[in-house]
Amino acid sequence: MLSSYIVLAQSRVTWACVGRRLVTGREGNIMSRDIYLDGESFRRKSAELVQRSVEFGRGVFTPGRTALIVLDMQRYFLDPDSHAHIPSAADIVPGIRSLAALFSERDLPVIFTRHLNTPENGGALALWWDDLIREEDSLSEITTDLDTSMGVVLKKSQYDAFYDTDLESNLKERGIERVVITGVMTHLCCETTARSAFVRGFEVTFPVDGTATYDENFHLATLLNLSHGFATLAFAEDISACALGDG
Repeated sequence: MLSSYIVLAQSRVTWACVGRRLVTGREGNIMSRDIYLDGESFRRKSAELVQRSVEFGRGVFTPGRTALIVLDMQRYFLDPDSHAHIPSAADIVPGIRSLAALFSERDLPVIFTRHLNTPENGGALALWWDDLIREEDSLSEITTDLDTSMGVVLKKSQYDAFYDTDLESNLKERGIERVVITGVMTHLCCETTARSAFVRGFEVTFPVDGTATYDENFHLATLLNLSHGFATLAFAEDISACALGDG
């Protein structure tokens, strides 16, 4: 029988299984936190993935049939003093703000999500993260750098914005066929919601520079995986151009 506490040495990192939680000897830090969206490596690699979408003949935007989803742009992730701060998150604010304005002007749905948890609805998230985002915490509020009056705010409790919400029914009532996924984190809520949208019959557009996470590796892994069978990739400025009728 396995004991409840096992220590393994792997590449000079001490791994410990304590109950059901995997932690490391490096103060539990399993990822770097970088500003990467404007880096040459990221731009080049993401451009190559966008080109794949072009070669596959995938469209970017269909006026009148598309909704913008802005996931979890909360102070919890954008405030530099928050332990969950995402350094690159500030870089995606201007692009999201521009897209939200364009969608709003064309009376297309803009949905801002606000991730909130209680001990009852946290589920498996509580096994992974040291704390949950509570509604009474001021850090749970959406950043004031985005004008939520351009759309509606949807509360969610899991990575998937469709889970236990009325998002799907609202979109289908509006005749929406495609969603543009933006926000944080690229490899968690953004990727999960993109996949969930796909299986519900929505075409998915995923701006390569419209989401952010802790480092380039997680971000590019999501782009690579979604580009093969789940989503059309594009730069945010190209989506804006299509929305304006220029693309």
